[in-house]
Amino acid sequence: MTAVWAALIFKLSGESFGSSFTAWLLDQILHGLRLQVSAATFLTLHHLFRKMGHLTEYAIFSLFLYHSLEGRGEHRWRLRMAIWTILAAGLYSLTDEFHQSFVRGRTASPIDSGIGTLGASIGMLILYGYEKLFHASASSTAEISASTEEKANGVAGE
Repeated sequence: MTAVWAALIFKLSGESFGSSFTAWLLDQILHGLRLQVSAATFLTLHHLFRKMGHLTEYAIFSLFLYHSLEGRGEHRWRLRMAIWTILAAGLYSLTDEFHQSFVRGRTASPIDSGIGTLGASIGMLILYGYEKLFHASASSTAEISASTEEKANGVAGE
């Protein structure tokens, strides 16, 4: 799935998904929500829409990448692997921007690469939070189950 997502990122960096496409898409979304905004507001929303796209696609990419690097072992949080994941996603974002420098109608931006790397970092923070929440929940459930079993055994043993 990681390779498929990387290919999707590459495809989205092409000419077909440039600024005019996202402007059209945002216009359709606003129209669907029956919202009208000024031209200046639209430009601001469009800029934010595009940057959030970079952030989101690399957050998702980092989650796929982490799990593909993790292998089939026990699923648990590993800081070192998260750092390698962020670095790998950041390097991929640099290659994505390099690719865009050759695409008509697109420009390469180190800022976009930074936004992609930030997105990968956010993806790892989400994973960390999920892992801590999931393991805390699993631990408390196991403790309650063990406590209930001990009480049941204690009552039965009297």
